[in-house]
Amino acid sequence: MGKAKFIITGSMLGIGAVLLSYFGNPPNTGICVSCFMRNIAGAVGLHDDIRMQYIRPEIIAFVLGSFFTSLFTKEFKVTSGSSPLLRFFIGVFLIIGCSVFIGCPIKLILRISAGDFSALTGVIGLAAGVWTGLQFLERGFRLGRPSDAQRANGFIIPVLMFVLFVLLIFKAPFINTSTKGSAALHAPVWMSLLFGLLIGAFAQISGFCVTGGLARLLLWGPKEVYNCPKSSGLLVAIGAFFLTALFANLLTGQFSFNAAVMAGSSENYLWDALGMGLVGFGSVLIKGCPLRQLVLSGQGDTDAGAAVMGMLVGGALVQNWGIAATSTAVPFWGKITVLAGFIFLFAAGLLYRERDKGLAPEYQTGLD
Repeated sequence: MGKAKFIITGSMLGIGAVLLSYFGNPPNTGICVSCFMRNIAGAVGLHDDIRMQYIRPEIIAFVLGSFFTSLFTKEFKVTSGSSPLLRFFIGVFLIIGCSVFIGCPIKLILRISAGDFSALTGVIGLAAGVWTGLQFLERGFRLGRPSDAQRANGFIIPVLMFVLFVLLIFKAPFINTSTKGSAALHAPVWMSLLFGLLIGAFAQISGFCVTGGLARLLLWGPKEVYNCPKSSGLLVAIGAFFLTALFANLLTGQFSFNAAVMAGSSENYLWDALGMGLVGFGSVLIKGCPLRQLVLSGQGDTDAGAAVMGMLVGGALVQNWGIAATSTAVPFWGKITVLAGFIFLFAAGLLYRERDKGLAPEYQTGLD
């Protein structure tokens, strides 16, 4: 399919996210992995914020779309054993960083495409975080090569998502559902599932990843150092995502330069950058942004499944500990946990170094 698969993936993301927002999802949050993981954490009782409780069908569909597509294309391969516990904790910090920024890398692009140029500080932070992660990879950071695992292990996350789907459809009495707040705003379930399945399927085919695209852009070193040539595919996908979202926002009347009326707009410029910096740094170390972790978990990568479970726990901690930022302020514990996240990642980057240098083969596919 060449570059077409990247264009289709980006376009599907842009159109799908904007239409989901237009038909019920929160403004500028047609798709936000971190926000939706916080919603799911509340729905299953991991936190008690009554404004953030809903089983988001999009998350379920991203995984299942990847799962069914990988089965069809025979790319479903069950692997495990590449430092799953570390990946779990990095998954926690990914959600913490996103919550301080008020959005994941997908929402970052959506905010800009809707006219929220305050989010550009997040782009700077994300790029800086990706660059920092690449420096550790160049200097020998390794999580180890994953090994083949029993096939049944690859079904755990998809089955978990299917169970959540059943609980959503049958409105299980022990599942929490918000009646006010951002979680009470949602598009029709069928629409969320449809776009989610399509996005999950094409993201599996193309390997879409926001931080992976930035990493490719920043791979300026010689081949003997990185052992990995540049590729424009992911950048094409990101460009298609932004442009289709921009046009869709213009057509649906969701574009505005007035930051005061935009949901998710922030004046916390320094912490926006630091939050996204934490996300970029952590995503490079575990081979993918939050959306990429969901897609990988659907195609049998149990290490990505560990990161997904960390993201779910992170969604609970953000609410229970009062970490999430608002448009005007970042809570004290939000600042502390972001700084703690950087300390954790720097420590991991140093402790997991090997003596040989260069971009390890196991990271090459994560940056395709």
